[in-house]
Order: sequence, then structure tokens, then C-alpha cells
Amino acid sequence: MEWLFMYMPIAGVKIFWPGLVMIGFAVGTIGGFFGMGGAWMVTPGLNILGFPMAFAIGTDMAHIAGKSMVSTMRHSKFGNVDYKLGIVMVVGTMAGIEVGAQIVMHLEKVGNVGSVVRWVYVVLLALIASLVFYDYYKATQKRKIGDVGEHGAEGITWYKALHKIKIPPMVHFKAAGFTCSAWLPISVSFVTGILAGFLGIGGGLIRMPSLVYLIGCPTHIAVGTDLFEVMISGLYGAFTYSLKGRIEIVAVFVMLTGAAIGAQIGTVATKYAKGYGIRIAFGIAVICCMISIILKEFKYNAPAAVLILGTIGVICVYIIKIMVQGAMEELRLKKESLLVSRSQA
Repeated sequence: MEWLFMYMPIAGVKIFWPGLVMIGFAVGTIGGFFGMGGAWMVTPGLNILGFPMAFAIGTDMAHIAGKSMVSTMRHSKFGNVDYKLGIVMVVGTMAGIEVGAQIVMHLEKVGNVGSVVRWVYVVLLALIASLVFYDYYKATQKRKIGDVGEHGAEGITWYKALHKIKIPPMVHFKAAGFTCSAWLPISVSFVTGILAGFLGIGGGLIRMPSLVYLIGCPTHIAVGTDLFEVMISGLYGAFTYSLKGRIEIVAVFVMLTGAAIGAQIGTVATKYAKGYGIRIAFGIAVICCMISIILKEFKYNAPAAVLILGTIGVICVYIIKIMVQGAMEELRLKKESLLVSRSQA
């Protein structure tokens, strides 16, 4: 079984390469569907396979940059990326990441960075999950009483109040379909950037719900635009880690073979999934991630790893099911339309 293991020359370790392909495929699928880079999944996965943590983080950043590029290009074909909004938000994101990193440096000097970061992460994930499910509950209640707007029944609509802020310059985002002050996306991205820099993640886990609830993006546009931002932040992270010699480039290419396929599946699945279907699946993923972090904080490393990897597997199956069912239904409708047109001819 020696052929199943590949030597990583920079990290100096032998790695089970099918595991790398599987991680790449899973994160590509989930990232393309939710609009996340997947750092919260890849880094622990690489560490479990045998990478030292520094190499796991650096390799993860390089892989995410490549995977997000594939997903962004695919979403762009569907019209799911608002590039203007993404570029405006990059300004706030980069500044926020630097502030978050400085906070981490201060906590490291004090000597309690690990525990503080984990518990902030848990609180943040609990808040995100609560928002997602509360939003779904409110939308369901509105649908029952017939309170349905042009975008269907909506739950949390904080963005409507924020859109009333008219501080110049006012910018129209064509793909997302709204006009607002440029300071709204910049401010939101700055705050999410601080959290991303502080927690050591790409930011998609925070930015995707922020795009939906605070900025007012339709869910599919939020997914594509977030991936565009993840791509940029991933490229920046890959550059800095490559200077430190902490990227195993062989592993990156092996993972990208799986990610290239997975990203196509996840992106196509968003075409068939309803907005709230994406959000509920996202909320479940967030809860499982939160529980795994709590388990890790209390040194239950094995259950934490099983939970996060099991969650990845189940969600991948769910996404593939959505894509297959949607594609089959689309083909059925096309065949029916073709038969009708032939009968009328």
C-alpha cells in the first residue's frame, strides 16, 4: 500500500494522497455551494493527515486561493458575482484583517490567545446559526399570512434600514440589484475582516451571512461575491505564507484536482437550490463546526475530528443530490417542451 502515500519534500512527511483529493473535493463542493473558502475544514483535515500545523495553514491558504478562483469563474458564468461590490468590500476587508491580526499579536504576548480565540469563535458561530434559523422562522410565518414581497417571503430585513443611510458616495450594484452608500459594504467588510484576521479564517463563514442580512444581497449573489473576496484574501495569504516557506505546493496541486471537480458541482447546485435551502444547510454546518470547536477546547480531539469530517461528508452528499435532482428535472422539462413544440409543428 506504499503507492497510496506521497512524500511531501518541503514539509518532510509522507501523506495519504487520496485523503488530500477527498478533502479538496469536499471543500470545493461545499465552498462552491455556500461561498466559503473552507479554512475551518481544511486546516484540521490536513493536520489529521499528518501535516505540521504551520504547513496545514499555509497549504490551506494556497489551496483556497486556487479553489475559489475556479468557483468564482463558474459563478460568474451564472451571473452570481457582483464584482463592483466585491472590489469595494476588499478595501474594508484588508484593513480589518490587519487590525484583527494585531489583536492576536497582543493576546499572544499576554499568553492566552488560543482559548480566547476559540471561545470568541464559538460565540460568533452560535450568533450566526441563531440568525439563520430565526430568519427562516420569520420568513415561514410571513409566508403563512401571505406577506410576500417581490423577492418572496423574507425574514430578517436589517439591510432595508441600512439602505436608508444616504452618506455619499451612493453606488449602484447592478448584479446584486440595489443602491446604497459605499460606506455600508466598506464598514461591514471592515468588521468582518477584523473577525477574519482575529480568528485566522478566510472570512466567508462571517461575510456570507453579512452580505445577505446587512447588505441585502440575494443569497446566490452573496455566495458568488463572497467567493470572489475569498479568492483575493486567499491569494494574499498564500503569498505571505510562501515567503515563510510554509506551503507544500505538491499537496496544493493534489487537492486542486479534487477541488476543481467539487467546485463545479457545488456551483451548479446553487442554480437549483432555493435561497432558504442554502441558508438552512449553512446553519447546520455552522452548528456542527461550533460543537467541534467546543470538543477541541475540552481536549476531545478525536470526536471533534469525526464530527467535522462527518459533517463535510453528509453536506457533500446533500449538495450532489440537489444538483442531480435539479439537472434531471431540467432535462425532463426540456424534453416536454420539445415534444409540445413538435406536436404543434
